[in-house]
Amino acid sequence: MRLLHTMLRVVDLDASKRFYCDGLGMRVLRENQYPDGKFTLCFVGYGQEANETVIELTHNWETSAYSIGDAFGHLAVGTPDINGACERVRALGYKVTREPGPMKHGSTVIAFVEDPTGYKIELIERK
Repeated sequence: MRLLHTMLRVVDLDASKRFYCDGLGMRVLRENQYPDGKFTLCFVGYGQEANETVIELTHNWETSAYSIGDAFGHLAVGTPDINGACERVRALGYKVTREPGPMKHGSTVIAFVEDPTGYKIELIERK
């Protein structure tokens, strides 16, 4: 067994694709619209679904806001250049909510960014 994907409900699919693809370097793997159900599924990731865990962005056409909830924490993405990743996200107009630096009580360099819907993404520097 392996983890296949994590699903996130998003309000603005175009802004979310821009964040995950242009900001975090993922690519759209597939996208399908379901007019009868009034939703779109867009899968993004760093590699093919057959081999990698990906993110499913679910856009319900008639939903204008979501409550993230207090049980959800964040997704984590490894990057060899945490400062560059934060600058790309910031240049696209998205939030860096914690600047790069060592985690509390440790030495791992982390940062947090926020996607257009409000989900937190932890960036972890991995040289």
